[in-house]
Amino acid sequence: MSTNRYESPLSSRYASDEMQYIFSTDKKFSTWRRLWVALARAEMELGLPVTQEQVDELEAHITDIDYGRAAQWEKKLRHDVMAHVHTYGELCPKAMPIIHLGATSCYVGDNTDVILMREALELVQKKAVRVLAHLAAFADKYKALPTLGFTHFQAAQLVTVGKRATLWMNELLMDLHEIDHRISTLALLGSKGTTGTQASFLELFEGDQEKVKALEEKIAKEMSFTAVVPVSGQTYSRKMDYNVVSTLAGVAQSASKFATDLRLLCHLKEVEEPFEANQIGSSAMPYKRNPMRCERICSLARYVIVDVGNPAVTTATQWFERTLDDSANKRLSVPEAFLAVDAILNIWANVAAGLVVHPKVIEKHVLEELPFMASENIMMDAVKRGGDRQALHERIRVLSQEAGCNVKELGLPNNLIDLMAADPAFGMTREELSAHLDPSAYIGRCPQQVEEFLSQEIKPVLERYAPALEGGDAELKV
Repeated sequence: MSTNRYESPLSSRYASDEMQYIFSTDKKFSTWRRLWVALARAEMELGLPVTQEQVDELEAHITDIDYGRAAQWEKKLRHDVMAHVHTYGELCPKAMPIIHLGATSCYVGDNTDVILMREALELVQKKAVRVLAHLAAFADKYKALPTLGFTHFQAAQLVTVGKRATLWMNELLMDLHEIDHRISTLALLGSKGTTGTQASFLELFEGDQEKVKALEEKIAKEMSFTAVVPVSGQTYSRKMDYNVVSTLAGVAQSASKFATDLRLLCHLKEVEEPFEANQIGSSAMPYKRNPMRCERICSLARYVIVDVGNPAVTTATQWFERTLDDSANKRLSVPEAFLAVDAILNIWANVAAGLVVHPKVIEKHVLEELPFMASENIMMDAVKRGGDRQALHERIRVLSQEAGCNVKELGLPNNLIDLMAADPAFGMTREELSAHLDPSAYIGRCPQQVEEFLSQEIKPVLERYAPALEGGDAELKV
């Protein structure tokens, strides 16, 4: 680790080694070389003067990249692709004359970007599935535990702890479907040439259009793609970058929603993120248990959500068949979005696997509000006993305000049940009124909804991506 140069915190603190490797220098330039091998092999098979010996020579030197030599060439040529062509050619003197034959820089640059984005999306997919698995276990365990539901962060009707977890899961499931779509529809640029016309390849193949098309098909097959983009300028449309980063931003949005809810629950002391034995919550206040992991999720998510603006503006400002004002921006915006989402999912999995629930605190909060929620059932019971519905409604309104005043202004417990028991309009004893205070009577279909969601929506996903659940979650660096 360098201490006298800037280093991205995404690399040093947050993202996994696995994601960092996908966007590493070695991965990028070895992929360039794989693409040059694929180009040479396809050209040989289609009859151009490329020999098997040349292809073998190229294939033997895919990973032994001399970066110092490449830097020397780039300083001289001021062109990164040609610098690597010459560096590769020095290792492969027999193949040097045919490296990059007919291609433009975007053949290696853009095709590599697509390959890396797909691999990175597959890693994001795997980690999203792991988060879903952790949340599914949590939802199932607490599917029937009543808790206060909130609208506007004001106490509303009861839900269950597990049902609330399905809301987090449902949004991540939507993201997973979007990730699946992106992976399945990503297409290589192929071999389109300088302005997308394939003119250089048409010249090489002496006007044989079928061979020009076959060249792309062979390259795509070797790189494990089923399709190339149908039309392009020199580059693939930068809308592809926008779509990918937008998909990542969707994950960030879902993660931030989860983490924000959990931060609020932590304040309520109902549910907390994991807190290690030696963890310090505050340098000044030893008693603190700050939800630092969820705060980090929210912080990184904010970065990704804002980052979508980069490929959006880049897409909107490309001129005709090609400009280069995209290059420096996409070198930052796309990899950094992936690294940030990788970090988010690592933290999310860690938190979801170790959530701490405090049922007694949850019960205390439920019982504080339950008399208000039970008032409608009490009113119906009193009507059955001969009471007047409209008169009872008015008495409940008045008594609820009195009980609310006792709670908010005097700091007293909620005494609505006592007030009702003392009111002859209800004709019910305190015991009869208290019979309506079973929290499980107010959670609707929450347990059944959780069971149905897990069996119908989540279980098929976990079965489909079972290999993703093998091994452990990424270990947090800090």
